[in-house]
Amino acid sequence: MGQAAWILEKFFEWMEVDGAPDTALAPDHLLDNVMMYWLTASAASSARLYWESFYKIDLEPVDFPVGCTIFPKEISVPSRRWAEARFHNIIHFNEAERGGHFAALEQPAFLAEEIRASFRNVEVNSKRGASI
Repeated sequence: MGQAAWILEKFFEWMEVDGAPDTALAPDHLLDNVMMYWLTASAASSARLYWESFYKIDLEPVDFPVGCTIFPKEISVPSRRWAEARFHNIIHFNEAERGGHFAALEQPAFLAEEIRASFRNVEVNSKRGASI
């Protein structure tokens, strides 16, 4: 029950839901997600990523190509100005109308198209001889 409560709370807070996580995902998908953490005993190791990421935030500039899609219900929503200050070679930037931290579950087709758009821009820039 504790595992389910922890996961469902994250879905509720970090997804675009209309009152309950099962409005964004089917109950079976929610249960599948909870069971993946439970059966593999990976809840602690997956949570460690968040602790390590937010404990000391790395703000060093990033010069390689970056594609950004900003989802409105993400844990933190960076502005384009902030992104450009950190990522010096943004090849794709878009702000989605819907979705949150679990965009691959919430908006899979849209996220796939955003990834394709980013890679298309890498391909176009490389053909033009741009430094990527």
